[in-house]
Amino acid sequence: MENNSTNNIEENELQQLASKKVAKLKSFYKYTFFYIIALAVYLLKEFTELPLHSFPFQFINGVVMSLWTAVYISCVIDMVVSYKFLGREWEERKLRSLLEKKNKVQKWE
Repeated sequence: MENNSTNNIEENELQQLASKKVAKLKSFYKYTFFYIIALAVYLLKEFTELPLHSFPFQFINGVVMSLWTAVYISCVIDMVVSYKFLGREWEERKLRSLLEKKNKVQKWE
């Protein structure tokens, strides 16, 4: 019976880990979409004669895009590290160690 409850706890932990991973990936995709839009607007603004001087576009300049690119590259590196180097095997080992710590309760008799 204890083994069955341990499996349920492990499945719940895996489900929570997977949902966090999916949420992180979803936010990364949104961030990528907005970065591509801003980069396209910046390139249009710099290399064409389009009048893009209205409210949101007036703040997109070289400094902002340089900083945004640096932050985006750090996000990409974070995603690569978390998915490639800290992949499924690492998650399973970490989950097992956390569950072992959680299951080690002192019994006072």
